[in-house]
Amino acid sequence: MVRSSLLQGLGAAMLALALGGCAAQDGQRSTGQYTDDVATTARVREALVKTPNLRSNTIQVETYRGVVQLSGFADNEDSAASAVGAARGVAGVKEIRNNIQIRNPQ
Repeated sequence: MVRSSLLQGLGAAMLALALGGCAAQDGQRSTGQYTDDVATTARVREALVKTPNLRSNTIQVETYRGVVQLSGFADNEDSAASAVGAARGVAGVKEIRNNIQIRNPQ
């Protein structure tokens, strides 16, 4: 009887630890939110790569709860605007924060 209770308690503790690992990745987002943000980042990067006349390798993308931050460098204002427009058209993007700097302002 005591052994059975001990095993049940140990099993419950192990289950709680296992489920705790599925909770939040960074203390703020659930696993589902984190996964959604990773997928959104990938879709935005893909959209940037497909944007004509944009050097997408100079632009970084980070997503947090659907808010996409673009940072890095663009050759001109038109390129930066193209990057923002491409990101805005991606599913899952709630807001864009544009921190792209113009490399050689004219």
